[in-house]
Parts: sequence; C-alpha cells; structure tokens
Amino acid sequence: MPADELSRVFAALADPTRRDMVSRLADGDATVNQLAEPYRMSLQAVYKHLKVLEEAGLVSRPPGPQPRSVRLERDVFDEVGGWIEQYRRRAEARYQRLDAVLRTMREDDGTDRPEGLET
Repeated sequence: MPADELSRVFAALADPTRRDMVSRLADGDATVNQLAEPYRMSLQAVYKHLKVLEEAGLVSRPPGPQPRSVRLERDVFDEVGGWIEQYRRRAEARYQRLDAVLRTMREDDGTDRPEGLET
C-alpha cells in the first residue's frame, strides 16, 4: 500500500467517531441514518465523516437511490493489516534475539535468572 494511501487510512481512523462507525459497520452494512442514530451531530456532519472514510477507501456506498447502504471495504483492512504485520514480525524477531542473548548470558553466569530478579 503506497504511503499516501496509508496516511489517509490512519488519518481517517484517528477520529473516534469514524473508528466507532467502522466498528459498527464491521457487524454489517448500514444506511447513513442508521449510522447517525447514536451521535449528537447533524446528518451533514455524519456525511462529512463518511466522506473521509470513503476517500481513505475504508467504506463505500454503491450508486443508486437513497437510502444506500454503507459497507466496509475489507481489502483495505487486509492491506493495512499486512503493513502492520511486517513490523510486528520484525519486532518479534528482535525480542527473540534478545531472549537468546539473555539465555546465553545466564548460562555463562551459571544463574537461572537475570540479575536483579532473585527472590
């Protein structure tokens, strides 16, 4: 996923209202009026939030007459998840290397625990 698209996704998800909308859409498609129900804001404000989510590729609304359902676009989440996963794997590998170094240090020292953790 190109960096500018990724930036749009993270920027869209930075707002708690939009994250809540995404969370609700994860349970199923909804009309704009259904999405607007729990919020104390105008329908126009809800449309502005949806526009940000649409521009980031997180949701879509098929063309046609109102009311149109808003749906979550799973592919974008797969791409973002893949981007996050590559860093999670790298961090995990780093921690595994650290664990190996600490194990070697303990073996060389003849102790079972790292220094400072004796009970």
